[in-house]
Amino acid sequence: MRGGPGQVLAGRYRLTDRPELLRAHAVDERTGESVLLRALELPALLTAGQDPEDAVPAQADRLVRRVAAVGSAAPAAHPRLLRGVGAFVEHDLLWTVEERPPGLTAAELLTAGPLPPYRAAELAADLAAALRTLHAAGLSHGNVAAGSVLVCEDGAAMLGGLLAGVAEEALAEELGGPGGRRRYDVRATMVGPVAERWPLDGGPAGDCWALGVLLHRLVAGRSPYPEGGVPELVTAVRDGRREHSAVCGPLGPLVERLLQPDPVLRPTAEAVGRELAELLAGAPEPVDEERVARAVTLKPEAPLVPLRPRRGGRRGGKGADSGNAGAGKGAGKGVGKGAGKGSGNGLGGAAKPPRIPPALLGPLLVGGVFVLLALGIAAVVLFAG
Repeated sequence: MRGGPGQVLAGRYRLTDRPELLRAHAVDERTGESVLLRALELPALLTAGQDPEDAVPAQADRLVRRVAAVGSAAPAAHPRLLRGVGAFVEHDLLWTVEERPPGLTAAELLTAGPLPPYRAAELAADLAAALRTLHAAGLSHGNVAAGSVLVCEDGAAMLGGLLAGVAEEALAEELGGPGGRRRYDVRATMVGPVAERWPLDGGPAGDCWALGVLLHRLVAGRSPYPEGGVPELVTAVRDGRREHSAVCGPLGPLVERLLQPDPVLRPTAEAVGRELAELLAGAPEPVDEERVARAVTLKPEAPLVPLRPRRGGRRGGKGADSGNAGAGKGAGKGVGKGAGKGSGNGLGGAAKPPRIPPALLGPLLVGGVFVLLALGIAAVVLFAG
């Protein structure tokens, strides 16, 4: 779309930056909140002959009402679910509006590489909570994908894209009918080869399958299914041809169950949340890399000598009671006597006299001076007397 900062859509959404392809950030002038606008191109049959002053054609109006109905039925103000604001048609485009707090999408985070398994588990736990609430309300999401997940500045994940997914499915059905090749072709053009969007079944079970695909993508950095094209992807999903979930580490068993072809065998969003909570409760403590680095750079003043285990408490002999291999033959004899070539103290080598701590040198010198002065005065008194 053309336009830039300052352009107003639907009489209320003022763009805040230059829009991307079918996507723009804006501010809702009625509420002051930041929103994300997503657009779908409407075919000519939906907008042919439309005059700017005329009402929206009936087909486009049905799409808007269908999207708005889902937005109204979705739970409001859920902490892990981005709120869908509404939909409208403008410039031959069907727009959906969604709140957008500051943050990055999971897709943007993945450009820097895969996430650690436990970090991915934290994000998935947030998404499972959002899905559990949607499913309890009798809704399914249908658009659980990396581009629909927002990771906020506080590190929490929020699931968005609900209205955009509904708009895509509604448009595919409007153009291609409820099923069949035509609908598949329209949907393939809009969705593309994104594995999370092609479950074998819909509804809550399909959302959980998509969550499994997304978890694999977050940890491995790639989809478990080939994404060279929609036909190849759909065939691989149907045949169960995918990368094994062992690459997901501690999340592997859960991902494996989520990707089961039989929806009955998949855990629900509620069960996924419980399992992730247990996994995170047993997660290892984060490593203090700075402390580890300091420990590695510290070197002992003398080489460490491995200790030998004692045999039957026997004393004497060839260093048997010396406590290390470097005590020598005199170690056994020197135990308790201080004799022999070994020190008998477990460090090896000859015994060294104790050193005076530097902190005591000053007081000892001052004390010595006073002692010498006292002796001098005593000598003078004796001779003078």
